[in-house]
Amino acid sequence: METNDKLHNLRHTLAHLLASAVGKIYKFDKIKLTLGPSIENGFYYDIDFGNEKISDSDLKKIEDTMRKELPKWTAWEQKELNKEEALNFFKNEYKIELINEIADRGEKITTYTCGGFTDLCRGGHLDHPSQNIDPLSFKLDRVAGAYWRGNEKNKMLTRIYGLAFETKEDLDTYINQREEAKKRDHKKLGKELGLFVISELVGKGLPMYLPKGNIIKTELENFIRKEKENLGYSFVTIPHIARKELYIRSGHMGKYDAMMPIMTDENGEEFVMKAMNCPHHFEIYNAEPHSYRDLPLRIAENTTVYRNEKSGELAGLLRVKNLTQDDTHHFIRNDQIESEIEMIFGLMQKVYNIFGFKDYKVEISIRDPKNKEKYFGSDDVWEKAENILVNSAKKMNLKYSIEEGEAAFYGPKIDIKIKDSIGREWQLATIQLDFNQPNNFEMDYVGEDGKKHRVVVLHVAIFGSFERFIGILIEHYAGAFPLWLSPVQVKIIPVRENHNEYAKQIYDLLKENNIRAELANENGNLGGKVRDAKNNKIPYWIVIGDKEIEADKITLESRDKGQLNQISKEELIAKLLKEIKSKK
Repeated sequence: METNDKLHNLRHTLAHLLASAVGKIYKFDKIKLTLGPSIENGFYYDIDFGNEKISDSDLKKIEDTMRKELPKWTAWEQKELNKEEALNFFKNEYKIELINEIADRGEKITTYTCGGFTDLCRGGHLDHPSQNIDPLSFKLDRVAGAYWRGNEKNKMLTRIYGLAFETKEDLDTYINQREEAKKRDHKKLGKELGLFVISELVGKGLPMYLPKGNIIKTELENFIRKEKENLGYSFVTIPHIARKELYIRSGHMGKYDAMMPIMTDENGEEFVMKAMNCPHHFEIYNAEPHSYRDLPLRIAENTTVYRNEKSGELAGLLRVKNLTQDDTHHFIRNDQIESEIEMIFGLMQKVYNIFGFKDYKVEISIRDPKNKEKYFGSDDVWEKAENILVNSAKKMNLKYSIEEGEAAFYGPKIDIKIKDSIGREWQLATIQLDFNQPNNFEMDYVGEDGKKHRVVVLHVAIFGSFERFIGILIEHYAGAFPLWLSPVQVKIIPVRENHNEYAKQIYDLLKENNIRAELANENGNLGGKVRDAKNNKIPYWIVIGDKEIEADKITLESRDKGQLNQISKEELIAKLLKEIKSKK
C-alpha cells in the first residue's frame, strides 16, 4: 500500500500545482477553482473559466508553468479554519458550497498551502514536492467538459486532465501502452474482422455476433463446458424470465439497481428478465432432496442475463446489457469449502494459462462495516465467510488485497485480476461465498447424522461474461487469434484457374477433418488474396501453384512464422490437428 499511497499523494499534489499554474496564467480573480482529485493514472482539476475558452492547444503553456513553479513548492503548511474564516477566504460559490457541506457534517475545515498557493483540502500530499516529484514524470493530457459535482443540472466546467507517475519511464510506458491499446481497440478490430455488430435500431449495449464472432463464442463455450464436465459439473438450462417474487425472495429486487423493468402478462402476473442465474439454480437444487453424499453438487450453465446498465457506461463488448455468463453454483458442506475453492483455483489457472494470462492478482471483497444495513446476514456469518476466504488465499500462498465495501450483498467474494499482453489489468473470475441465500431459500441436505443441515453456496464464473472476455481477447491478441479460436483457420489460394481443382481437394480434406477453411478461387490477383489473408489475421494460408500440384504436396505459410517447408497433405492435417488440440 505504501507505493499506492505515495502515488496517490503525488497525483493529488500535482492537481494543486495545476490549479496554481492556471491561476497564474489566467488570473485568480478571473477564474473560479473548484476541486481536483487524484485518479487512476493521474489527476484532474475542474475550473470555471467564465467567458474564457481553453483547448488542448493551451496545455503546453500550463504544463510549462507547472514545471517552472515546482521548485518553489518546498513544504506544505496546514491550517484549520472555522466556517466563517473559510467563507471569508474563499469567495467563489463552488468553494462556499463545499465549505458549508463540510461544516454541516461537523468535520474540520482545513487549507493547505505550498509555493504560495492555498487551497481547500483534506490532505494527502507528497512531502517536499520540489524534491520528490520528477518534473518529467507528469504530463497534461486533455481538456474536457464536466458538470459541477457530476450533475447535468449544474454549470458545465472545464476539466483539465493530467497523467502522473513516479518516474518518466513509468509515464512513457503508460503513454506507449495507451497508444498500443488504441490500435487494439476491440470495437475497431471487431468491425474490421467481421466479429460483431451493434445496431442503433436493436439498441445500445446489445451486441450481435456475426458468423465469425459466433465461432469464437461457440469455441469458448464448448471449451469451458468440457473443462467443467471433466470436474463433475452438471449442466442445466433455465428460462430467461421469472416471477418477480423469485427476486424478492433473493433480495435482488430491493438491493440490485440494474434489474430490468417489470413486465406484466394479461393475467396481471409480474415477471422480470433475469439479471443473475442463482435464484433459478437454487430452485433447481430444491427440486429434489439431497444427502451429504450428493455434495459437492456443481450446477453449471452458459446463459445470458440482462442488466439495465446506464447508457453512458456501455462500451462495446466490455459493458453490455445482455451478457452470457459461464455461471456455476457449488452446493457444498462446510467442511468442503476450502477444498472446493482450491479446485476452482486449479481450473482458473489451467484456463488462464491457455490464453497466456499468467500474471494475476487476488482481491478479497468484504462488506462496508459502516453500512451493514446494505447486506444480508449477521455479523457472525460475515466474519466467518470473510475469514474463510482470507485463510484460503493464505493456504494457497496467494498474494491478496482487501477491498472494503465491494462484497455482494449476500456474501464476500474473491475477484481475480489478470494482465493482458500489453500490461493492462482486467477483472475476470469471481468466487462468492454465500451463507445467506441458503437461508432465504431453505436449501438443506440430510447429514450423516440423519438430520437436516444447511448447504453453503459458492457462486463462480471463470470467464465472467463471454462478451467481456471476447472483447479482452480481441485486444489481448490484437485480433490475431490462436489457431483453435480463429474463425478461419486456413485459407487456400490457387494461383490461376487451372489450380482450382487441386485447391478444392485440399479445401475438402480440411473440411473433412473439421478444420475451418476458406477457398479463394474467385477471380483476382494472387497478391490481393494473400494480403486479404494477412489483413484478416488468418493463422495459415496455402498458395497452390504448378510446383505443389506436380509434387502432390502443399507449401504452408504462417501468419506468425512466415513460409514453412513443403509438406504432404497427411502431414498438413496432422500438424493442424495437433496445434488445435494443444491450444498453443
